[in-house]
Amino acid sequence: MNIEYLIVKEADRDQIISLYIQAGWWTNEDDIDTSFVDKIIENTFLFAVAVEDNKIVGIGRAISDGISDAYIQDVTVHEEYRKQGVGSGIIKLLVGTLKEKGIGWIGLISEPGAENFYNELGFKVMKGHTPYIFKGKEESRD
Repeated sequence: MNIEYLIVKEADRDQIISLYIQAGWWTNEDDIDTSFVDKIIENTFLFAVAVEDNKIVGIGRAISDGISDAYIQDVTVHEEYRKQGVGSGIIKLLVGTLKEKGIGWIGLISEPGAENFYNELGFKVMKGHTPYIFKGKEESRD
């Protein structure tokens, strides 16, 4: 394999959409606004791609204020390239670039079953913390 790891501000949206669908985060039935995809890539603090022969085989991104903290998310690798170090290469690029920018606090929420992958890359469980997601709640008036 001859994989190149890059931080980008634009990428082939169809290939990115395909990876999101393959990861199960979007479906073929979703009405995906391609300008939305372009904005994700452009506006993310760091958007990483793994490329072989002009084919995007993996992605990942870091959300950050650019000063102190960062969160890694949306890491996925094309199914034909999994278990070959591509995901590790993406994480190493993101972490290395964040550290170069002086960002020392780097967090993420992994999917169940990915713990060993992230542990091997230096991530540890944040004991005493619970991840949350906003699902909405009607505002109440007192």
